[in-house]
Amino acid sequence: MSREELTKIILPEDKVPRFWYNVQADMPNPMEPGLNPQTHQPLTPSDLEPIFARELIAQEVSTERYIEIPKEVRELYKQYRSTPLFRARALEKALDTTCHIYYKYEGVSPVGSHKLNSALPQVYFNKLQGIKRITTETGAGQWGTALSLACRQFDVEAMIYMVRVSYTQKPYRRSIMELYGGKCVPSPSNLTESGRREQEKNPDTPGTLAMAISEAVEDALSREDTNYSLGSVLNHVCLHQTVIGQEARLQLEMADDYPDVVIGCCGGGSNFAGIAFPFIPDKIKGKNIRLLAVEPTACPTLTKGVYAYDFGDVIGLVPLLKMYTLGHDFTPSGIHAGGLRYHGESPLVSRLYHDGLIEAVAVKQNATFAAAMLFAQTESIVPAPESAHAIRAAIDEALKAKEEGIKKTILFNLSGHGHLDLFSYDRYLSGETEDIEFSEAELQESLKNLPIV
Repeated sequence: MSREELTKIILPEDKVPRFWYNVQADMPNPMEPGLNPQTHQPLTPSDLEPIFARELIAQEVSTERYIEIPKEVRELYKQYRSTPLFRARALEKALDTTCHIYYKYEGVSPVGSHKLNSALPQVYFNKLQGIKRITTETGAGQWGTALSLACRQFDVEAMIYMVRVSYTQKPYRRSIMELYGGKCVPSPSNLTESGRREQEKNPDTPGTLAMAISEAVEDALSREDTNYSLGSVLNHVCLHQTVIGQEARLQLEMADDYPDVVIGCCGGGSNFAGIAFPFIPDKIKGKNIRLLAVEPTACPTLTKGVYAYDFGDVIGLVPLLKMYTLGHDFTPSGIHAGGLRYHGESPLVSRLYHDGLIEAVAVKQNATFAAAMLFAQTESIVPAPESAHAIRAAIDEALKAKEEGIKKTILFNLSGHGHLDLFSYDRYLSGETEDIEFSEAELQESLKNLPIV
């Protein structure tokens, strides 16, 4: 079979990355330091040790270009890595485009998304340190599912605070977390002081990732045997996800192709970082490649947010990070892409966006679900609503190229399947999905309590 005829491209096991790629080694401008939430002084390792494993703290600040993946983690990666790279031939035909469209399909992991790439090493490093229990937050439930499985693999207890609106919309995510042995509760809950306070203030709140983070961190701080784990945003999470882009580069070489544009949906930033960061060195060296982050218009962190220090949670328990933010008090609408409902953006993604190395676009819900339906009907995979944002942008890029009479190679990250998101699809099919846009007035209101640094 010729390279031009390839549809499904899979790396042999011995080509699966043995190292994570650290973009901090190649960034033209260093990141601003995280700050202690009480003193506003630059963070020290001792500030983070009450909730994070020491090895993860070291990865957070490392500027080494490559960090070795532990053998124990690589063995577990082998259950699903390498993930396939598909040439979207049926979608190309439906669009009548000469563009090559490829998608890296992370939905083949045991939990159905890319989140396991970071859950496994995070739990592994905590286990080495003697931690018995890990708390976390989850939006759509994919991260909570991944952490539950990873904790089961390493015999660690998992406690998950799931954003209330997603807890209601996606009950079977909770079922899988509990099947793996995790405990999942809706956030805000009555188990923490921050949760009780939020319920008193706003009994009908849909919940937010920022609130769920507050609860998970408060829980972790209350017990000596417990650490906290975050599924996106932080440097070490983005680091772990770079197995995606590294594999995609090698797979495109097998097809004798190279992308003109690399696309990923963007909430906290982990799956966009995973597909895009390994191409940053090429961009810095002058390669004509675009790296495009896609977010919902209801939560347009990069496209409408401000670049400033802000808390990652509601009550200010976690460090201040320099990032694009809509304000930690922001409560996004209950859109069906629960994993993209976060007020802030990864500091790494934010810095690269601020420096002009990546681009961002916001898309509406109905157009996103229309793209998801076309993809499902052509490529046969039901995508997660989060991943559908990347599909929308990939289709738009192909249609624009068609109008301009040019040919492009488009690569996007299909970060998970949507088999447990059918409530969202039912809403769309019945005409109940709203297009929600975030106004300037709402932005100014949500930025009122930005910390003064």
